[in-house]
Amino acid sequence: MELLNNHVSIRQFKDVEVSSELLKSILYSGTRASTTGNMQLYGIVVNKDKALREKLAPLHFNQPVAVNAPVLLTFVADFNRFNKWCERNNAQPGYDNFLSFNNALIDATLVAQNVCVAAENIGLGVCYLGTTLYNADKIIDVLQLPKYTFPVTTVALGYPADTPNLTDRIPIEGVVHEELYADYTSQKIDELYAFKESLESSKQFVKENEKESLAQVFTDVRYKKEDNEFFSEKMLDVLKQQGFL
Repeated sequence: MELLNNHVSIRQFKDVEVSSELLKSILYSGTRASTTGNMQLYGIVVNKDKALREKLAPLHFNQPVAVNAPVLLTFVADFNRFNKWCERNNAQPGYDNFLSFNNALIDATLVAQNVCVAAENIGLGVCYLGTTLYNADKIIDVLQLPKYTFPVTTVALGYPADTPNLTDRIPIEGVVHEELYADYTSQKIDELYAFKESLESSKQFVKENEKESLAQVFTDVRYKKEDNEFFSEKMLDVLKQQGFL
């Protein structure tokens, strides 16, 4: 619990290689995650080669962490392997649909989190790159992912060069509902977000973006409606291309 409670995203890494033996041990712990029907509907692409990481960097919006981490792990929703096993055993797979994609997406995400916990447990640092979904089509090309696969998330991994402070979280009563979902009153919303809004970093964020509130930074700058719709359409096209729709 102490390990989980002290999780921070690491964006600066030492120029120290993660040994293949250690990485294999971490990835094995990842494979012990829960999985849909024990089908293990995921794959993990390991990128340690700097040239290839530099090729992936623009697809992660050129975040420095995508290059300065010694290891990039791309977690893939993968029905390709399972489909091939079915076909070789005279079983007709029926996994070319949205439900199956979601099962594989959940499997890949659970494995990614297991890998992160295992890595942090032995002193490594991790950082999720949420950009994977935005450029899934191009990542598919670079990593040569076949049909019935889809890149879900990427984790940068290595030895931390810094230790940032814990980031804020809303109080636990803001996310936990006892027995039934209790919807939020305006007063409750104000209470839950008061601390986040009071932080100097949040106030600076609002000022820099010339907005009236922190919420507007999210809706108007960071995660805009038009961007969400553009990338949603793009993602649906890639899912169709990859055989899931």
